[in-house]
Amino acid sequence: MTEFKPLKIKIFADGADLQAMKAMYANPMVKGFTTNPTLMKVAGVTDYAEFARKVLQAIPDRPVSFEVFADEFDEMERQAMEIASWGRHVNVKIPVTNTKSAFAGPLVNRLSARGVQVNVTAIFTLDQVRKIAEALDPKTSAIVSVFAGRIADSGIDPVPLMEEAAKILKTRPKAELLWASPRELLNVIQADQVGCGIITVTNDILKKLSLIGKDQDLYSLETVRMFYNDAQAAGFTISTPTLAS
Repeated sequence: MTEFKPLKIKIFADGADLQAMKAMYANPMVKGFTTNPTLMKVAGVTDYAEFARKVLQAIPDRPVSFEVFADEFDEMERQAMEIASWGRHVNVKIPVTNTKSAFAGPLVNRLSARGVQVNVTAIFTLDQVRKIAEALDPKTSAIVSVFAGRIADSGIDPVPLMEEAAKILKTRPKAELLWASPRELLNVIQADQVGCGIITVTNDILKKLSLIGKDQDLYSLETVRMFYNDAQAAGFTISTPTLAS
């Protein structure tokens, strides 16, 4: 993995399958983990706290983000304090708004001032980044998760936005900008170049990291050989029809 070393960005694995998380924990390139209620639902998690306990037993020494799931800010705060108590390496994910579009900044401010390491999630706009930066306590570590992949899905180039977000967060040097929901390996390079501290990756992207810096002529040849070998293995033939006399 010599091609990967020049990148400064930290790779966080995103998911909620415990066995997959354990496998990624064995990979030294993975520096942290994130999950959310949707991923947990897909993975079949039914007991939130029990799942978190198993994750933290398996991953005792790298950052892990767990998200609150209440919609009222008082209950969010209660859940956040409980989640934060699970370990010093736990980040508490707080959505930038609740489902009624009420801004979570005051809650983020209270938690950050109390030393809770928040991971403010579901951010899509620079205005949201600015407001969250103002809410964060400068003395407390935090993560600011901007959903660059979903921004790109809506037809907007996320690179200029992420570059500007990185500049905004310079006012909070203990806050790390996270490129969330990447769609391809190129996003890792882009996130690193614009100054993101973290990018979340799924297992399929993680498997592609060894391709960084790969010789393109060799890659071309390998692709040609793949097509040829697969055609041979499938036994494909094209016969020439006999012309009628």
